[in-house]
Amino acid sequence: MSPFYQVKIVDEHDNELPAGQVGEIVVRPNLPYLTASGYIGMPEKTVYAWRNLWLHSGDNGRVDEDGWYYFEDRKNDYMRRRGENISSFEVELMVGKHPAVSEVAAVAYPSKIGEDEVRVFVIVRDGHTLTPEQLFCRCRDAMPYFMVPCFIDIVNEFPRTPTAKIDKYKLRQMPKTDTSWDCIQAGWTVSKVGITKNSES
Repeated sequence: MSPFYQVKIVDEHDNELPAGQVGEIVVRPNLPYLTASGYIGMPEKTVYAWRNLWLHSGDNGRVDEDGWYYFEDRKNDYMRRRGENISSFEVELMVGKHPAVSEVAAVAYPSKIGEDEVRVFVIVRDGHTLTPEQLFCRCRDAMPYFMVPCFIDIVNEFPRTPTAKIDKYKLRQMPKTDTSWDCIQAGWTVSKVGITKNSES
């Protein structure tokens, strides 16, 4: 427990959530001027971030029974697929373990049957080769079925923010192209009972 801040995990209505449940991390300082007072020239955004007397971080997290807090993902980057909540942060950690992967970004892509599909953009490390299907098979062996990316794009660079972070907003808006790999079109079936490939594919 910090003497400087109060922290809790809340749902979309700012109700505090019990230990183990994922929600937004909100913060309230115990002393003056420990946090920013607002956004310069953006009063509406300031009011939204500071609603109900708590600073809303825009980050999802959870707290355990011992009071330890854990970051899950940025709220905008969280995905939901087949009734399962998915952290893009966790997807990126797992995909990034592949020795041929230099950088990775995971985003939600609209699903034809509702909710999201997982889409990953990958930059291949210099001196390595990697096909989308090779990466998909690695993910199949290392991830729960619902986290395995349906779409994989091998790219040369990422759109960046002025602070050089990967601009996921632009990636989420990016349509599939001729080079976007689609596991369904490639003949793969992804379900709770397993991930299999059509023998005719």
